[in-house]
Amino acid sequence: MAMSSGGNSGGPMSEINVTPLVDVMLVLLIIFMITAPLMSHTITIDLPTANPKTKDEEMPVPPLDLAIKPDGSLYFNDHQFTESELKARLLVEAQKTPQPELQIRADKTTEFKIVKKVIGDAKDSGMVHVGFMTTDAPKG
Repeated sequence: MAMSSGGNSGGPMSEINVTPLVDVMLVLLIIFMITAPLMSHTITIDLPTANPKTKDEEMPVPPLDLAIKPDGSLYFNDHQFTESELKARLLVEAQKTPQPELQIRADKTTEFKIVKKVIGDAKDSGMVHVGFMTTDAPKG
């Protein structure tokens, strides 16, 4: 409740009424006091454990190399393949355990639709590990 003392009874007051501010702050304090313990509840999940390689394990499977020239010709491990031969070979490679990685090397000027088609064929054959080979950025 605001009260003024002295003369000028009808003029504006120069004091701020902080009662509504204190009410809002107390409500917010109560809300945060109630919700803060709920926020500290942790969710437990089972994380995978790393399997460090032992000396007795086999060497990793060598990756498969697929080169795509600008004209669309395909070279699988340095041997020229047609699209149907490549699909058949990828089906065979996808059945291996562990599955080798398919590393695609496409020329800079190769149209992306050719690369996209090869990636789609690899996915349809069941290949999971597909990577792209690049060259280092020029130094200097």
